[in-house]
Amino acid sequence: MKRAQCTDKGIQIRCARQEEYQAVEAIMQQVQDLHACWRPDIYKSVETVLPPDVFAQAVQEQTFYVAEYNGCITGILFLLFRHVESPSQVTRNILFVDSMAVEARYRGMGIGHAFFDFLKAMKEEKGYDSIELQVNARNKAAYEMYKAYGFTEKSINMELL
Repeated sequence: MKRAQCTDKGIQIRCARQEEYQAVEAIMQQVQDLHACWRPDIYKSVETVLPPDVFAQAVQEQTFYVAEYNGCITGILFLLFRHVESPSQVTRNILFVDSMAVEARYRGMGIGHAFFDFLKAMKEEKGYDSIELQVNARNKAAYEMYKAYGFTEKSINMELL
């Protein structure tokens, strides 16, 4: 699946293209800045969040998607495909959201929901068992959006410093 369109809002979800690296990196920087603010014990400001070679590989493998609105890249979605198979677990194919972000000035326009509609269609089309993601405990807005869309907590990461 390479394209999905949210025609009522003019939002298009499609595979990223190599020439869009700068726009993608700018959104990744916004996300990194938030994480560095929330968790300075783990995250720091860096010049490059997404190395060009990692982006190029994701573009080639069609695991990096963008949201486009009025000709602008307004959001990013980086996916991992996980196959779980072990004697102690049920065999599952998981569509894992590694990164999803919307450019700050476009938040609240339905871009996140367009990404999730796209993911649900991909899950059905490709026969995945679930869509999974992690969210920073301090990112209340994202957490509430995920809950509103139907995501439920299945595990909680804890740490001891």
